[in-house]
Amino acid sequence: MKTTYLICLALALGACGRVQNVGQPPQLTSPRQTEEFVAMTNPPLEIPVDSGRPEAAASLWAGTNTSSLISDRRAGNRGDILTVVIEIDDKAEISNSSGRSRSAADELSMSDMVGIPQRLARKLPEGASFDNLADASSSSSYKGTGNISRRDKLTLRVAATVIDRLPNGTLQIEGTQEVRVNYELRELTVSGFVRPGDIDRENEIAYDRIAGARISYGGRGQITDVQQPRYGQQIADILLPY
Repeated sequence: MKTTYLICLALALGACGRVQNVGQPPQLTSPRQTEEFVAMTNPPLEIPVDSGRPEAAASLWAGTNTSSLISDRRAGNRGDILTVVIEIDDKAEISNSSGRSRSAADELSMSDMVGIPQRLARKLPEGASFDNLADASSSSSYKGTGNISRRDKLTLRVAATVIDRLPNGTLQIEGTQEVRVNYELRELTVSGFVRPGDIDRENEIAYDRIAGARISYGGRGQITDVQQPRYGQQIADILLPY
């Protein structure tokens, strides 16, 4: 009884959270609650400007100045922003078949053995004989086929932030994007590790050059909620053996 009460209480608490969203669009995550904001607000120490040459800070040709015309604008430090280009177009097809067949037959007779079968035959029931003592046969057949066909296509661009620079110079990046249309919120997240040399002159990097890439594209809202099975069905799918 106590277990049943606890299960009902847990389901009720979960339902309360869903009731609060009735008639309300999904809430966007505040940009200030992300690792990107932390990286931007805690940048590394800047290179001090030569106090003897104050004009160097205003020069358009100083390579160390981010506003310089000749400076490298590619992301390289904590808090810098770069663009991740996601162009996934994968196709996989797997087909296999297997078959197995087996047959066996056994026959045993004892028609003559120094006269013993003849003497024992007199005591056997009518119609019984040692001429066909045993006769058995068996056969089995198995055939299986399998076919898998999958096609994934995704084209996206998202801005990511350098949240850390590892001791070997590799950059750890993370990017998030949320788009709300009516009552449905689409979420895109990307994270991983990149080499500064793989970032092109346009300050962009392809997804296949990201080590340990984690790309997620999903959503939450009324449409996603309807597509998900109810809690009771999920629990039944776990508990039922068939």
